[in-house]
Amino acid sequence: MALRQHNIQPSVKRRKRKNLGRGNGSGHGTYSCKGIKGQSARSGVGGLKLKGMRHIVLSTPKLKGFRSIHAKPITLTLNQLGKNYQNGETVDINTLVTKSLIKNSKAEVKILASGEISKSLIIKGCQVSGGAKEKIEKAGGKIE
Repeated sequence: MALRQHNIQPSVKRRKRKNLGRGNGSGHGTYSCKGIKGQSARSGVGGLKLKGMRHIVLSTPKLKGFRSIHAKPITLTLNQLGKNYQNGETVDINTLVTKSLIKNSKAEVKILASGEISKSLIIKGCQVSGGAKEKIEKAGGKIE
C-alpha cells in the first residue's frame, strides 16, 4: 500500500482528554471527577502541594524494622574446628583469621555444639556454648 495523506497514522495512539463537566450523560458530570466540595474541588487549586521541610519529611522513605547496634557473634561449629585444627592447637581470633574461618579480627566469635570433636584444643578469647564446653572438655581440651 502506498503512503498517502489519507492513510498516515501516528506512531503512538493518543488518548482523548476527559471531557469534564458536560452533564451526567458524559459520565463526568455533576462534580467533574473532583469529589464533593472542599478546597480541592474549587477552581485555581494548583498551590495545594506541600512545600519546605514538611514536604521533605513526608516524601523521604522511612526505615522499617530495627537494627541493633550490638553485632551478633560469628558462630562456628565443633565440626569446623575439628577439620581445621590439629591435636593440641590453640584456637583464638588470630588463628581463626589465618585459617580463613572468619574475616574480621575484631569480631566476636561463639563456638556452638553442633557436631562432634575428638581433638583436644585450647580455646582462648571465644564465647562457648554449654554443650560445646562439655564436648571440648570430654575430648581433653581446655577453655581459657
